[in-house]
Amino acid sequence: MSDEAIGMLMQHIRRLEDEINAIRYERHQHQPQPQGKTAEPIVTQRLQSSVQALGSSSQEELTQALLHQLSNMGVLQPLLADETINDILINRHNSIYVERRGKLVKTDVTFPSDGEVMDIAEKIVAAIGRQINPNRPLVDARLLDGSRVNIIAPPLAVDGTSIAIRKFSKRSITLDMMVEQQNISKQLAEILKIMGKCRLNIIISGGTGSGKTTLLNAVSNFIEDDERVVTIEDAAELRLQQPHVVRLETKPMTFNNHGVREEEVSMRDLVKNALRMRPDRIIVGECRGSEAFDMMQAMNTGHEGSLTTIHANHPRDCLSRLENMVGMANLGLPMRSIRQQVASAINVIVQISRMRDGMRRITYVSEIIGMEGDTITMQDLFAYNFTGEEADGRLKGEFKWSGIMPRFMRRAAYYGELEHLAQTLNVRIPKF
Repeated sequence: MSDEAIGMLMQHIRRLEDEINAIRYERHQHQPQPQGKTAEPIVTQRLQSSVQALGSSSQEELTQALLHQLSNMGVLQPLLADETINDILINRHNSIYVERRGKLVKTDVTFPSDGEVMDIAEKIVAAIGRQINPNRPLVDARLLDGSRVNIIAPPLAVDGTSIAIRKFSKRSITLDMMVEQQNISKQLAEILKIMGKCRLNIIISGGTGSGKTTLLNAVSNFIEDDERVVTIEDAAELRLQQPHVVRLETKPMTFNNHGVREEEVSMRDLVKNALRMRPDRIIVGECRGSEAFDMMQAMNTGHEGSLTTIHANHPRDCLSRLENMVGMANLGLPMRSIRQQVASAINVIVQISRMRDGMRRITYVSEIIGMEGDTITMQDLFAYNFTGEEADGRLKGEFKWSGIMPRFMRRAAYYGELEHLAQTLNVRIPKF
């Protein structure tokens, strides 16, 4: 391709990007496709008609080059394609880190300038119908394959535009696969399957990057196909396999091209709306604010088997965070009333951690018992006991059952899982 043709091509790129991003948004917002799979017939036709206006004899070559420019993520493409990478962290144009097998590693990949980083950021948000507002230059977004993206630009990011990409796995991780990877034991995997089938209300607790969403996806595999599920997320990344799923996504407050303010649709707004959608289960990608109150209300009013995640380092810390978030609804409820709501709504807290060897492991499975005075009581059904370290630095330990019989036995009997539970724990359980 000649330099003159390339120059003419680049002049057309900016003019076409808005139109093609609108097509991407319309075609993919409900059914995200793997990154790089955006050259659909309608897009190709638009590109070919524009390329014909150039009068070039190599129209096909120009079309393919333009498709590559618009759908490719530039220097990030090899990192996005690398299945061993979980996170891509751009601190500035010449400082890019990745998380590989639980460890952060600096890469040799760089952008020519911060302007190139900003171009990628604008392309990402435009593909889902959003924009980077100069007055508030921070955005949560996602790639077309579902990978989660956070962008923060100057002047808030002092050293240049920063992008954090949490890659969306191209394969669905199941509990059986987690057993093979030694994230959990076989016995614990069977207990989690039983919990999913028995429609327990479960909170998955863990720190940043601990694998909460992955575990949530794995547990959700045991939701029956005839159940109506509504998912609510800031950036849609859950991958449920059931046929009857409605996916909702929050919308930040933005200003359109005419400077008109577009109102925010918050997580709490969507949880309230979901209650009117006749769901069997509600799955909230992450509770982080006042929506926790509405989530507790849903769990207490017939939406059994609901799931959510919370940032916390221990099951007891998870309860404290949940109490604080319910208090953020500013309803003036006394603390005892809040704790009673929590104790009644939640059945199990599953704690997952990323340990110092980079491995994600479930460290606790704690069952909520009820209230004693003003305190929520719980019992640990399973815990991970650290026993040492291998020569290669991998931690050794065991996922140990505490010997305490779970209180959800009657529910297991109701859902036909009592025998499965007895076999898993290797005990005899009387029939109810």
